[in-house]
Amino acid sequence: MSSFIESLYANGALLTLWGALLFHLLIPIPPAAHPVRFWQLLLSHIANKVNSPSASPQQQQLSGTLALLLLLIPTLAVLIALQTLVWKAEFYQLALLLLAIEWRGNELFTRRFINALAKEDKPGARQLLASKVNRETDALSLLGLGKAGAESVIVGYARNVIGVIFWYGLAGGIGALIYRLCAELARSWSPNKPGYATFGKPAAWLFMVIDFVPQKLFSMMVLLGLPANTIKQTLSQAKAWPNSATNWLICGYANRFELALGGPAIYGSDKLQRARVGGKIAPAAFHIAQIQKHIAWRIYVWLMLQSAVMFIIYQGL
Repeated sequence: MSSFIESLYANGALLTLWGALLFHLLIPIPPAAHPVRFWQLLLSHIANKVNSPSASPQQQQLSGTLALLLLLIPTLAVLIALQTLVWKAEFYQLALLLLAIEWRGNELFTRRFINALAKEDKPGARQLLASKVNRETDALSLLGLGKAGAESVIVGYARNVIGVIFWYGLAGGIGALIYRLCAELARSWSPNKPGYATFGKPAAWLFMVIDFVPQKLFSMMVLLGLPANTIKQTLSQAKAWPNSATNWLICGYANRFELALGGPAIYGSDKLQRARVGGKIAPAAFHIAQIQKHIAWRIYVWLMLQSAVMFIIYQGL
């Protein structure tokens, strides 16, 4: 027993993971003071400077690629350089993971959104949703709010918790933070936003590449235990979903709870036609609460599995 405790103590990466989770859940960083907020403002400022709607598609894509590299390469270089200067590497990794993860923020959003939807408070629900999505929310009905809210809750947990933890296990705190910054890049410069159709493609492509594996692995946990015909229907519907990283996840939850997700989404003045997936039940507050509970348990299982894998790997090293 004592040798196991000594091994656990020696495994700094694993202790850092659980320490960061504990700090994050007990003492979360206020959203207004979170450094990611300043990253979002920087992204908006740079896009306003270099994204010219009058430029040719080739010029816009080149601008998007150069702006992406200009942001990420110096950021990565600084994070690596700082790692050699810190007094205790574990504290540095813990700080980076704290900046990257957003579990508590997703819980707070989901709880407030469920309350607003349950009270049929459409203005309140629209305002909450507008802080999480790029699509227009001002004209959404209760049905539209339920659909968009369910999708936002699913993707929010999958990226801000699962994706961050996955990349922490793979590349430490630097990997986790770079993943989170890329997620913000892809959202701020989303090709679905008016004027970003070409400029935002490099950021969207990069994030889809680094998001693909964690989302597919988490999707398998969501699909586990479903009947074979439901899994077959999920995989069939996923082929029509626009995002190949999260398609199994969205369609998996839609079919698990027989919810009607997808459908048209308005971005600015443009109407994006998306596939309709899942069943025929209109998502309401009760269903979003079900989704949150299901995701929470899957996150706990993921943490246990990843902790076990990290423990075995680091012991081997």
